[in-house]
Amino acid sequence: MNSNANHEFNNKDGNKKMMDKVMIFQAIKESFLKLDPRTMVKNPIMFVVEIGFFITLILSFAPQAFGNSGVEPWFNITVTLILLFTVLFANFAEALAEGRGKAQASSLKQSKKEIMANVVRPNGKIEKLPSAHLRKGDIVIVSQGEMIPGDGEVIEGLASVDESAITGESAPVVKETGGDFNSVTGGTRVVSDEIKVRMTSNPGESFLDRMISLVEGAERQKTPNEIALNTVLTSLTLIFMIVVVTLPFFTKYLGFQLEIPVLIALLVCLIPTTIGGLLSAIGIAGMDRVTQFNVIAMSGKAVEAAGDINTIILDKTGTITFGNRMASDFIPVGDVKNEELSYWTVLSSLKDETPEGRSVIELLKQRGAKIDKKLAESGAFIEFKAETRMSGMDLADGRQVRKGAVEAIKSWVKSQGGQIPVDLDEETNAISKEGGTPLAVAVDNQICGLIYLKDTVKPGMKERFEQLRKMGIKTVMCTGDNPLTAATIAKEAGVDEFIAECKPEDKIDVIKYEQKQGKLVAMTGDGTNDAPALAQADVGLAMNSGTTAAKEAANMVDLDSDPTKIIEVVSIGKQLLMTRGALTTFSIANDIAKYFAIIPAMFMLAIPQMDVLNIMRLDSPLSAILSALIFNAVIIPLLIPLAMKGVTYKPMSSNALLRRNLTIFGLGGVLVPFIGIKMIDILVALFV
Repeated sequence: MNSNANHEFNNKDGNKKMMDKVMIFQAIKESFLKLDPRTMVKNPIMFVVEIGFFITLILSFAPQAFGNSGVEPWFNITVTLILLFTVLFANFAEALAEGRGKAQASSLKQSKKEIMANVVRPNGKIEKLPSAHLRKGDIVIVSQGEMIPGDGEVIEGLASVDESAITGESAPVVKETGGDFNSVTGGTRVVSDEIKVRMTSNPGESFLDRMISLVEGAERQKTPNEIALNTVLTSLTLIFMIVVVTLPFFTKYLGFQLEIPVLIALLVCLIPTTIGGLLSAIGIAGMDRVTQFNVIAMSGKAVEAAGDINTIILDKTGTITFGNRMASDFIPVGDVKNEELSYWTVLSSLKDETPEGRSVIELLKQRGAKIDKKLAESGAFIEFKAETRMSGMDLADGRQVRKGAVEAIKSWVKSQGGQIPVDLDEETNAISKEGGTPLAVAVDNQICGLIYLKDTVKPGMKERFEQLRKMGIKTVMCTGDNPLTAATIAKEAGVDEFIAECKPEDKIDVIKYEQKQGKLVAMTGDGTNDAPALAQADVGLAMNSGTTAAKEAANMVDLDSDPTKIIEVVSIGKQLLMTRGALTTFSIANDIAKYFAIIPAMFMLAIPQMDVLNIMRLDSPLSAILSALIFNAVIIPLLIPLAMKGVTYKPMSSNALLRRNLTIFGLGGVLVPFIGIKMIDILVALFV
């Protein structure tokens, strides 16, 4: 199953889960448990409604509890029941959103089993231990058919690993030592070969453990936008409470009295109960939608930030291109012969465990070159570093062999007092113009030739970047390649800007530069050298196949290891913000209709002229109050599917989005309650 198909499956599965009977019954149970005032006080708006419920409940059985009451007992009981259902519906929305996360956590827990691990002791002996006894730094051997006992990094060997328990993807992935694809996750299974793994986490601290706690999500932290909106809604509630509390003094002056149940009904209709009841569910559902795309968000703040992203920084290798840069040709320069270039290329690559290094050896074998591993045994291998941008071998006889970026090798040769071959730049440019990556090979002060590494742009990238452009998001490609190669790939992929010969610190610099312009920046990465930039970015998306350092630095992890998924993450972030904004607009707009229903009803008997405001021509003051209250309660469960699924997002400008939402949810929020309250009033009038 491919990644897109998998996402489609997950989304359908997620929607199906929302309607699962067991989950609905559990949410109903949670709705009653959440009536605990200690829980309700976290949602000030619904807490006010609950207090109103308790007051009307007392009045239902003791009408004189708060002084003389001229209201019929049946009215108190009816208001009490409506307020109870208003709170229960709000609790149900939150419980249903939480239930979806808990259901996913349960399926993850099933993959978390006690595994016996083959631990390599310092003396070389193998000891079998339960995975719960493993500690960070322990080395284990995992063979075909065995489960990987915990999170770790492959330090020896190569194997295919089935990660379907974590990612849902049926196709196994290759894990190997070296490079950025050496990270393995506990609970996955080795399906071929054997690997040696160094543990990178203690029991209870694994990636799977963190995933379970994150998707359960009941104790999630509120996001800054959510807190800000909550503050506004709470302030409105306090203002309306002051209005309602002082209202009896004015009505007493006018010569009539408003009963306590009527005042409570007025308060509940005035305050923004609709968005107050759905706000928490919207946030939880937003996190859940990200999870359905096999992305684990470390916080709701990251999902929200994704919705406001202005710039995306992307690595070229493995993100825009397939990343499997393999040797395809060897090009000698100067007076060097093919045989001589092959000899030094072998020496530079024999101990190079990176995929590129192994591809060099494989290509030489295919071409019939003799590979004598003894050549490198007496030498000291120089590992590749991002700062030097080259690797190689210091031989026992004092000679030094280096392989790396052309400019880095040129600088190194010049420092040795050597000359640059006249045809080097010409051959380098020829490779770069074809979109390839040239690596230079040198021994001491002489450049022998070039290794031609090929990489290809992933299909559909240009269309995806065009989609981001429509969202108003700038794309910047970072690559260690020379400017010509970078320009060729950038043009083919359709990115807005690129940075060639990019070092880890350059990525941080460009992120900081964009942030100083007041922009929010997202970045994808999978390597240890990406970790600082992932931490600096407002949204850092790390690949699950990447290194532990990258995953720990990021605030999102993509289980499918598809760097282009940042586009879906951005869309979900925008959808979350739009959903919250749309339902807030709808909630405030539908209050207008409630005002026209309940305010004239309260004053009509004492002030007959108020009847002019009864534009809906509601049957009686009591039916008007009850109709407004019933609509106020019923609209919450009716909006739950929209809160859970989210408002449909289409790439368009901010102004176009604003016009669209004001038309649909602003105008709709005014019209729907007028129709709904009138229909309810017709039914209520039959019984009142």
